[in-house]
Amino acid sequence: MSQALTLAADAAALGEVPVGALIVRDDQVLGTGMNRCVTDHDPCAHAEVLALRSGAKTLQSARLDDATLYVTIEPCLMCCGALLQARVARLVFGAREPRTGGVVSIHDALRLSGVEHHVALSEGVLADQAAELMQAFFKQLRTGLES
Repeated sequence: MSQALTLAADAAALGEVPVGALIVRDDQVLGTGMNRCVTDHDPCAHAEVLALRSGAKTLQSARLDDATLYVTIEPCLMCCGALLQARVARLVFGAREPRTGGVVSIHDALRLSGVEHHVALSEGVLADQAAELMQAFFKQLRTGLES
């Protein structure tokens, strides 16, 4: 998760919402991602999606079986769908996202009935640091808008 926090800080330095993610299997980092929606002019360029894409290229497979996605902030619905499509085994996230969280805060997208694949879940890992990055980013953004 420390590596994901570093990626999140890198995203913030680019003016992106500070979210960082990495996909790991057998203690090997398969791919990383940080939010790049603004930079790439792409509403789907979330850290999770970019990490999954990177990991899939590393494995030369759309399936990331037995892999764990580490991400600083609770994924949204879109990212939950990507996790399910990639067949990721486990999700570990830091802080909850009370406005758009697709895992526990607003929705329970990873545990829908009728969905064949389920993702194991761990939350709260380095949550204070992840939340602090988000709060500092949006505070700075608001301060800049007020000037």
